[in-house]
Amino acid sequence: MNTFGELFRITLYGESHQPTIGVVIDGVMPGLTLDEGLIREDLKKRNPEAIGTTPRKEPDQFEITAGHVNHVTTGSPLHLMIRNQNIQSKDYSHLKTHPRPGHADYVASVKYHNHHDYRGGGRFSGRLTAPMVMAGSVAKMMLPYAFEHALVQAGTLTDMTQLDAYLSQIQAEGDSVGGIIEVRVTGLPVGLGEPMFEKIESKIGALLFAIPAVKGVEFGTGFSGITKKGSEFNDAILDEKGTTKSNHSGGISGGLTNGNPLVVRVFIKPTSSIQKAQTSYEKTSGEVKPLKVGGRHDVCIARRAGIVIENAVAICLADFTLLHHARKEPL
Repeated sequence: MNTFGELFRITLYGESHQPTIGVVIDGVMPGLTLDEGLIREDLKKRNPEAIGTTPRKEPDQFEITAGHVNHVTTGSPLHLMIRNQNIQSKDYSHLKTHPRPGHADYVASVKYHNHHDYRGGGRFSGRLTAPMVMAGSVAKMMLPYAFEHALVQAGTLTDMTQLDAYLSQIQAEGDSVGGIIEVRVTGLPVGLGEPMFEKIESKIGALLFAIPAVKGVEFGTGFSGITKKGSEFNDAILDEKGTTKSNHSGGISGGLTNGNPLVVRVFIKPTSSIQKAQTSYEKTSGEVKPLKVGGRHDVCIARRAGIVIENAVAICLADFTLLHHARKEPL
């Protein structure tokens, strides 16, 4: 439930308004010099000073408490922890009886018999993506691949040079928009992944859908390929390295990497918590009533989710890479 991976395994813990959040990573190679600057840089990308992002600004000063000596990994489980500091739990007290539309408030109250931490979304909060980002930073330190991500659409906007003005308008309306993030990974070998249930798409998709607000994942051309015929969609192989003329399959054939760039696109839904008044069932009265969410929320979560998506892909590729060497290399 809280652990992902086979050889490169991550376990996330904590809630949005608990004292700490963090991750335990198993499978980190011994002798790896930890690039703490990369971790700080990735965490900053997750929480930039940008229009349309949450006013909750956590310093995200992390601590590494196990698994390393003198900034070099030992091979034992690596523990990274962040102390939550900018907490305003009073903003959420009314949610115990008045669940927010689009959130997990209602289903969590039923599943956990009202014992769940409702503050800031608790265990279901996007705050838990911070330790995932840290785990992905460590994964990238182990990998020789190149990663990049970009926000390619926000709401109806595709010209990202107009993003600030567009999100300012949405914010003035008290509303929110979603976005599409594209991640590209180059330098991958041929053959990462396994058939059937361990395909590249299967495992990457599973972790991406664990990220709050992710509602769609596609690889390569994805759903827009519906307009193409087989003769147009097929990626013609050009050389002995498997280089293809096109990349409609997003660098994956039969669930295995084919040596071409891995291309993943993710749809992040509009932020559920908005300033505009909504309606929702109120438990005490037994009636549907107006709901003012309050709190501090993003106008467009996708603006800062790119590094989360990128690092989630890195976590999966670290696991696949370790498995590839374990299963394929002769003794």
